[in-house]
Amino acid sequence: MKKVLVIGYVWPEPNSSAAGTHMMSLLRAFRAENWQVEFASPAQKTEHMVDLSEDGITTQVIALNCSSFDEYVQAYNPDIVMFDRFMMEEQFGWRVDKYCPNALKVLDTEDLQCLRNARHDAHKAGREFSHSDLHSDIAKREIAAILRSDISLIISHYEMQLLNDVFKVDNALLHHLPFLVDLQHIPTSTKAFSERKHFMTIGNFRHAPNWDAVLYLQQIWPLIRKQLPDAELHIYGSYPPPKATALNNPKTGFLIKGWADDAYQVMEDARVCLSPLRFGAGIKGKLLEAMIMQTPSVTTPIGSEGMHQNEPWSGAICEDAQQFADSAVALYQDEALFTQAQQNGQQLLQKYYDKSKLQSQLIAKITAISESLAQHRQQNFTGQMLKHHTMRSTQYMAQWIEAKNK
Repeated sequence: MKKVLVIGYVWPEPNSSAAGTHMMSLLRAFRAENWQVEFASPAQKTEHMVDLSEDGITTQVIALNCSSFDEYVQAYNPDIVMFDRFMMEEQFGWRVDKYCPNALKVLDTEDLQCLRNARHDAHKAGREFSHSDLHSDIAKREIAAILRSDISLIISHYEMQLLNDVFKVDNALLHHLPFLVDLQHIPTSTKAFSERKHFMTIGNFRHAPNWDAVLYLQQIWPLIRKQLPDAELHIYGSYPPPKATALNNPKTGFLIKGWADDAYQVMEDARVCLSPLRFGAGIKGKLLEAMIMQTPSVTTPIGSEGMHQNEPWSGAICEDAQQFADSAVALYQDEALFTQAQQNGQQLLQKYYDKSKLQSQLIAKITAISESLAQHRQQNFTGQMLKHHTMRSTQYMAQWIEAKNK
């Protein structure tokens, strides 16, 4: 039985974020192989975190910049270590290299942080994003973590191409793994067009692209409401701050609902999902949930990026506020358009998000690299070079911080 150690940036919250859902898919994929899995994190525990013991996964609280991790990882002696985002590889990767040198190192990028941050900076500056924005300190750190790892999981085909073309990362170090959807357990039928009403959106309010989308909806919603004066927009998401709840306005139908006990239920109740994302990266969990519940969605090129490979979208993809509003109204009023969008979504799920196929490909890739790990690493000289230098700089910084804290 293989032993897997997952080092989490946060404790998984599958009902709060797509990242949490994706992490649970990975943990369950490892458990399905009958591998022993332990999840460790230095993060604070939260009210919405999942009980991992229900999936047979043990947990451990670990500390940053502390040699106690060295003793812990030696005792656990994992065959595979998966880092949740590059920051965890930076913090703990050199310790794993030192004390468990034969463990396969997997980096789960979630989405490319350097891409998301570069787009955010461009948006704040009021200009178009360009590849030159990517050459940031965060990019240097993130790409270095990818090169130091044996395999990195990349959620979007757009990001795969970006890593190949812009950063020249060898495909042997990357594995494309979008969200895993169990097609055997998704509903074959959902509420009919006539049984649904209103618009909705959902997303963790702590995630900057989601909060920006709510602010953008303040511009879009009056354009929709002008054409549909009785419609409401229901905005769901975990951790709504006071500045979000202050936007709640029953008179205009702009309703901040906050936490949803069942995201799939509120998605199914709505006739159209709105997701006007203006920056971000990866692929979007809310749009996948919309496809699963057969709820047409209106989004932006950023929202749909990496999700449909130029095939028909399950709704509409729009560039500006007026086009966004008009497309939302059309889907809301036209049952034939609504039904076609549902069918498009089902085809995308079948083609790109089949859990059984994606999961078997992931396990096969991990197994193949594990069986020829020394050769795999020899072919990645840049990664070995980065390990050599980074281990020393990161190690000495961590030891200095630990000594200072004493």
